[in-house]
Amino acid sequence: MPKSILVSNVLPHEALALIPRDIDVDYHDSDVALTRSELIRRLRGRDGLICHIISTVDDEVLAAVPTLKVVSNVAVGFNNIDVAAARRRSVVVTNTPDVLTETTADFAWALLMAAARRVVEADAFARGGHWQRWQWDLLWGQDVYGKTLGILGFGRIGRAVARRARGFNMRVLYHDTVRCDEATEREVRAAYTDPETVLRESDFVSLHTVLTPETRHLINERTLRLMKKTAILVNAARGPIVDEAALVRALSEGWIAGAGLDVFEDEPKIHPGLPPLPNVVLAPHIASASVDTRLAMATLAVRNCLAVLDGAPAITPVS
Repeated sequence: MPKSILVSNVLPHEALALIPRDIDVDYHDSDVALTRSELIRRLRGRDGLICHIISTVDDEVLAAVPTLKVVSNVAVGFNNIDVAAARRRSVVVTNTPDVLTETTADFAWALLMAAARRVVEADAFARGGHWQRWQWDLLWGQDVYGKTLGILGFGRIGRAVARRARGFNMRVLYHDTVRCDEATEREVRAAYTDPETVLRESDFVSLHTVLTPETRHLINERTLRLMKKTAILVNAARGPIVDEAALVRALSEGWIAGAGLDVFEDEPKIHPGLPPLPNVVLAPHIASASVDTRLAMATLAVRNCLAVLDGAPAITPVS
């Protein structure tokens, strides 16, 4: 019987072209997620699924498709997949780490700089025809050079963010559940400490943790009140790490100075209190959205799926 794959969302032609012609492919050429019932219907009898983060693959879905051998996620995150349930059913789950590390770190810095120097406000001011004269006190922001950067979550992306801080002569503090080896700490010039110290002492706090029950609402009213009033929060990790209602209060009432967000609690919905605020930069989950990176993610996902269906180990399995 020929192998068969469901590709549940749009992929670049270059990635789809990697799939051999003798494999039966059901391709959902859309950015809109399949409903649960439609996902199950189109997965029945298939061996592989290549999906985006918008596809929910939980125990109910997995139970309905016993032929499934691999779920290949086109993302570094995998909170849309019940990995434990997949493991119980001997379904391999893969993701796309490494290929988006540098691009995501770049974008975290773009958010940091934009929030620090009030770039979005300045753009709106200039476009709106409000710039009529030089003003001494126009749109003062925060300096970045020589300040303290705090990083919560020090995996590949967190360390890449830290490396960029060397160019700004910043002091870097970090916390992770697993401390880095001394050689890595020396290389990125980062000091390990507890999360409360990171929050209290940092001028900028950048989030790069995975989303787990323990990290959900890691940033909440209590932790936001630990931060400096001049501090800026950046989140290019996962939206539910931040309690958005608490963040709205923090930004509105001046607990912190600003924020840069690429991810949100209930995407694509954004807490209605955020868009009206001038001191937050909002982006629609585009940290990995460069041409090279998105193509690399898609091709790695396809290669992961094909490897498992060929009886080989996955290239980047979720452990």
